[in-house]
Amino acid sequence: MACVGVYHSPMMRLSAAALALAVLAPSSPIVRSEFIYEEAPFPSAHASTIVQTSDGLLAAWFGGTRERAPDVGIWTSRHVNGRWSAPVEVADGVQSDGGRYPCWNPVLFDMGAGAITLFYKVGPSPSEWWGMTIVTRDGGQTWSDRQRLPKGVLGPIKNKPVRLSDGTIIAGSSTESTENPSVWRAHFERSEDGGQSWTIVRPSMPTSGPEVEAIQPSILIHTDGRLQAIGRTRSLRVFETWSRDRGRTWSPLALTSLPNPNSGIDAVTLRDGRHVVVYNHTTQGRTPLDVAFSSDGEKWDPPIVLESDPGEYSYPAVIQTSDGLIHITYTWKRERIKHVVIDPARVR
Repeated sequence: MACVGVYHSPMMRLSAAALALAVLAPSSPIVRSEFIYEEAPFPSAHASTIVQTSDGLLAAWFGGTRERAPDVGIWTSRHVNGRWSAPVEVADGVQSDGGRYPCWNPVLFDMGAGAITLFYKVGPSPSEWWGMTIVTRDGGQTWSDRQRLPKGVLGPIKNKPVRLSDGTIIAGSSTESTENPSVWRAHFERSEDGGQSWTIVRPSMPTSGPEVEAIQPSILIHTDGRLQAIGRTRSLRVFETWSRDRGRTWSPLALTSLPNPNSGIDAVTLRDGRHVVVYNHTTQGRTPLDVAFSSDGEKWDPPIVLESDPGEYSYPAVIQTSDGLIHITYTWKRERIKHVVIDPARVR
């Protein structure tokens, strides 16, 4: 399989298309909005992820009869030469004894040296699932055999890891207990050897008051070296925790000003130092779906609306590609996966 190199020309073509659309909507930061597919061999889709490859983009999500159904697998689509390919199933939950469990929450991450890893979960429920991986070295055309992560290591639960300047990889992870209601606890999985081994790091406990229960961290990288993780809670607001030592320790979880209706978010730090979060700006339901920018990760600008009609718009993933554009994928009414491109130069 071909190795992944530095990506230039296809995204330049995407930029040209974005500029063409700008003639029609010169003031909007949204320069493209499209479905990844119109038809698929599964009725339900959720929990998308996206990564840049050597020749375009690669997206993945879980699809099947419905969430938790045994036929749910991991599906992918490649965006090359301006078009998304038809969905292809690349992983399932079939076991050696012939049984089958649902798959959950794929996460794509460029591990370097030409390899893109797809992390995903398999199991009957989030309280009982385990972490799996497959690897592609040709932008998602072919994949390795599946591998199970070490016991106790789940991998990134929903959102992409980050790679620090020294090569350290930090994945935001979390657990949900078997109790009813389940206990939620966020943690981090840290690797200093390119993902060959992982160390689990848990945020500090609060010195007073109850612990904030949270899952699915996204990690922001500040210019002064601090890391900030934000994510989902049942407390009607997004949580945050901070690290000053490259993710070796984290502060107790606290609630931010951003609302959260018990739904997943994602966030990314742009190369200009700004931070972007994609989230549902509400405490009830999963509409609207919005994008907000911040210079410090604490005060957020008024949101840009991606979706506001009735329905579920949820579980976003967000990246910045080498041409500077922001790419977002998200669940559209549990029926399809949508792709939106934002030009951050138009957001002031």
